[in-house]
Amino acid sequence: MTQLDRTVQKFVDAVNAHDVDAFFQTLTPDASMSDDGNERNLAQWTDSEIFTTNGRMQVESVTVPTEFVADYANDRWGSMRTAWRFTVRDGLISRFETGQAG
Repeated sequence: MTQLDRTVQKFVDAVNAHDVDAFFQTLTPDASMSDDGNERNLAQWTDSEIFTTNGRMQVESVTVPTEFVADYANDRWGSMRTAWRFTVRDGLISRFETGQAG
């Protein structure tokens, strides 16, 4: 099985640990993101979709080290199958895209 990029693994670990500081330490200062193809404010989105709603993910499959499919769950939406794609620059995530997986 393909292993996740080290920084992406830290991102996943921070989400599952609900560790806001560790999460933001994986990101560049200018990081951006989208959800289902829509650009989102990263700080607002992560607060409402991860940290205040008990977000957690179980990686199901890794396509390449910076892409995976996960069972993502939070207290707002329940559980859903999601796809995640990351751009890593100089050891930090500069962008991530997520959305429902087919």
